[in-house]
Amino acid sequence: MASKIVSFISGIIFGVGLSVSNMINPEKVLGFLDIFGLWDPSLIFVMMGAIIISAPAFFLFRSKNKPLFADNFTMPTLKSIDKNLIIGSSIFGVGWGMAGFCPGPAISSLALLNTYSVYFVLSLLGGFLLTEFVNRIIIRR
Repeated sequence: MASKIVSFISGIIFGVGLSVSNMINPEKVLGFLDIFGLWDPSLIFVMMGAIIISAPAFFLFRSKNKPLFADNFTMPTLKSIDKNLIIGSSIFGVGWGMAGFCPGPAISSLALLNTYSVYFVLSLLGGFLLTEFVNRIIIRR
């Protein structure tokens, strides 16, 4: 139960941070990606702020046997770069560049009841379901 509460609080803090930094505004992200136009470098400062906060935490907790609010650490088991990683990250990057949203800011922006955000999140959920369908039915994993 404690892990769910901490996850919920962390999600709220993340959403508030995205809102305060205006990263829930797709124009802000698209401005960062427009390096040959009216480039907006502010996303770099948001990323640097996240690294400055998280890097010491990773350093301090690197030798722990288990997390504070879970039974064990969940680490990726796949260590190689495969076609699924390349295809998935490419789709993510193209979608991010076209829409100006990635999942976290899109979900945070739902609080503003913006129809663009609602359509994006519904499309995101549709993509999850389509991927699950393809993996289970067509590829038979």
